[in-house]
Amino acid sequence: MTDRRLAVDAWEALFRAQYEVFQEINDDFDGSELTQAEYDVLLTVTRRESGARLREVTANMLISQPSVSRLVDRMVSRGLVTKCADPSDGRGAVLQATPEGAAMFRRLATRHGQSIAARMSVLEDDELRQLRDLATKLRGV
Repeated sequence: MTDRRLAVDAWEALFRAQYEVFQEINDDFDGSELTQAEYDVLLTVTRRESGARLREVTANMLISQPSVSRLVDRMVSRGLVTKCADPSDGRGAVLQATPEGAAMFRRLATRHGQSIAARMSVLEDDELRQLRDLATKLRGV
């Protein structure tokens, strides 16, 4: 049986670490061409050459489906992504980064990746693997 006090202590440590690290690396978006949410959409979309389904983007976001849809519509109007009917499921949509959106993403991803690596460098590679595996296990993935 899990020790309740230990579970609460671990949760508080995890929550505070996530919050503090997120606040620090979120500074990468100050004055950027992209918001954090737009970056997250482009992260999912650019990982696949053929684009990503809207439901895949929504599953990777920490906001509601209607909010993702509005965000995507704004990104379409800004020329960052294209949105077309999913050929395998007419009810869905497929998103692709435009050349401009992909370029903005790459510029920010380089800086953001460096910030993440610098912040996470307090951990050894084995600890990073363990952290990744534990976080994945907590997510039930």
